[in-house]
Amino acid sequence: MRKWNRERGKRRKKDGEGQPKQKANAPIPLQPKYFDIEPPEKLVPAPAEAQPQFKPEPASAPAEPVSETQPSRRPSRRRRGRGGRGRATRPHLVESAAAAAPEVVRAPPPTLAEPVPVPVAPAPPLAESVPAPAARASKGTVVLAIGLPGSGKSSWFKRHAILPLSSDLLRQLLFDDAEEQRFQDLVFSNLRSMLRARLIARRPVNYVDATNLTPHDRQSWIKLAKDYGYDVQGLFFDVPLELCLERNHRRSRTVSDDVMRRMAAKLKPPTFDEGFSKLTVVRVKQKESEPQPG
Repeated sequence: MRKWNRERGKRRKKDGEGQPKQKANAPIPLQPKYFDIEPPEKLVPAPAEAQPQFKPEPASAPAEPVSETQPSRRPSRRRRGRGGRGRATRPHLVESAAAAAPEVVRAPPPTLAEPVPVPVAPAPPLAESVPAPAARASKGTVVLAIGLPGSGKSSWFKRHAILPLSSDLLRQLLFDDAEEQRFQDLVFSNLRSMLRARLIARRPVNYVDATNLTPHDRQSWIKLAKDYGYDVQGLFFDVPLELCLERNHRRSRTVSDDVMRRMAAKLKPPTFDEGFSKLTVVRVKQKESEPQPG
C-alpha cells in the first residue's frame, strides 16, 4: 500500500512538471478584431461642478468622562435580536405610551361600620335529671338447658310436653345416629341456624336442649337472643355426678365415665352476670322414685 502511494505521488509530480511545457507549445487563443480598434473618442471626466459633493458628517460629541464614584458599566454580551428578549426599549415609545395611558385615581378605602350588638337570648337551664329512654319491649324468651348427660333434661321436657331444639335430635336427623360425636361444629352451627329461624318468625318461647357447660358455650346463645330482642332464661339441672353416672349406665346410648368426669370438671353454674333475666334450678330428692332417665 505504501509503495502504491509513493508511485502515485511521483506520477503527480511528473504531471505537474509537464504542464508549463504544454502551455508554451499551446496555440494562441483567437481574439475579436474590435479589441484592436481604437475608440473614436476618449472619455473625458465630468467637470467638478457636476460631480456630487458629500458634506462631511459632524464629529460625534466626546464621551462624558466616567466619574470615579460611579462604577463603569460593563458592555452587555447578550446578542440583540429583532424581537428577542434582549431588544432594547425605545425611550420615545415608552414616553408616548405613558402619555396615552389614563391616570388611575385610587379611591380611599371604605370606612367600616361600627359593629351593632346583637341581643343573645340566655340558654334555658339544664334539667336536673334527664329521664332514661324506655327499655325496648321483649319479643319473647329463649330458655337454655344447662346440665350433664343423665341429669334429667330430656325427662323434664317430656313431662312438660315441650319439644326443644336438641343436639341429639339434630344428630339423628343429619347422621341417623344420635351418638355421632365427630361433627360437633356442624351440629351446633345448624342448631343456631334453627334458633335464628324461630326468632325471625317471632316465636314467643324457644327451648334449647344442650349441655351448655361453660359461660363461653352459653354466650353465643345469649348474644343471638339479645340481637333479636329476646330475653334469655337459664334452666340449670343441679344433679350430683354419681347419680348422672348411674342413669347413664341404664340408658341405651351411653357416654364413657372418663368423658362424664371431664364434663363435670368443666361445668360452671350460670349467673345473672352472663345476661340471664331468670334462672331456674332443678334438683332431685335424696329418696326418689327413679324417673325416666334423660
